[in-house]
Amino acid sequence: MIDFFQNFNPIIQALIATLFTWGMTALGASLVFATKSINQRLMDSMLGFAGGVMIAASYWSLLGPSIELSEGNTIGAWFPAAIGFMLGGVFLWGIDKILPHLHPNTPVEEAEGIHQKKRKRSTLLVLAITLHNIPEGLAVGIAFGALANGGTEASLAGAMTLALGIGIQNFPEGVAVSMPLRAEGMSRAKSFQYGQFSGMVEPIAAVIGAFAVSFIEPLLPYALSFAAGAMIFVVAEEVIPSSQEKGNKDLASMSLMIGFTLMMILDVALG
Repeated sequence: MIDFFQNFNPIIQALIATLFTWGMTALGASLVFATKSINQRLMDSMLGFAGGVMIAASYWSLLGPSIELSEGNTIGAWFPAAIGFMLGGVFLWGIDKILPHLHPNTPVEEAEGIHQKKRKRSTLLVLAITLHNIPEGLAVGIAFGALANGGTEASLAGAMTLALGIGIQNFPEGVAVSMPLRAEGMSRAKSFQYGQFSGMVEPIAAVIGAFAVSFIEPLLPYALSFAAGAMIFVVAEEVIPSSQEKGNKDLASMSLMIGFTLMMILDVALG
């Protein structure tokens, strides 16, 4: 697989990788063709698992490399990581306040963003998962874009591992959109369409991220930590609360631990 990816430039690599992550979102959404609803405990455990994967990826695939790239910097190796991380969180916080969206398991009356009450529940759910996928796509794109600045086979393996981890956690995100819509009476085809559509933003964000860091090398440590901050904001603001609001706190927490451990193993063993 590494030999296959080495045949392409980093921007194309990022595009291919996020087409996979988008496909995993679609695979999760496709469960609507098999059933009309999914057990709440299973849904909460999948959301917790997704949160664990995102937290682990944020450090091992993004923050850690950001700090390593900044070693020897006169202002301190911590500076780019700290600044980028906080900027990523502020960026997502701003989008969260503006973009109309609805968290899974939440009544439409509690939707967030500007003019949220004028939008359909289906649109709000898709926009919520799309909000997740912006930093995920950026993270993959930045990881592959880093290869243009002297990346090694090990860093290529790390970027591929990040894409694999995000693809795994995209599966429950597709389920989180399509299943509630199907349960409310929407057709299977439309529920699937809305579910997979939420992952479409990832290839776009990945290409933007890869293009930016491929040509602006000093930006790389900041970009890596920016993506990490954005992902951590999403996990803390939405993924963890959504996984626990139905009362399955212990199950969701242990699922988060499992997701974190799996992503850590993948990143350390393969990256």
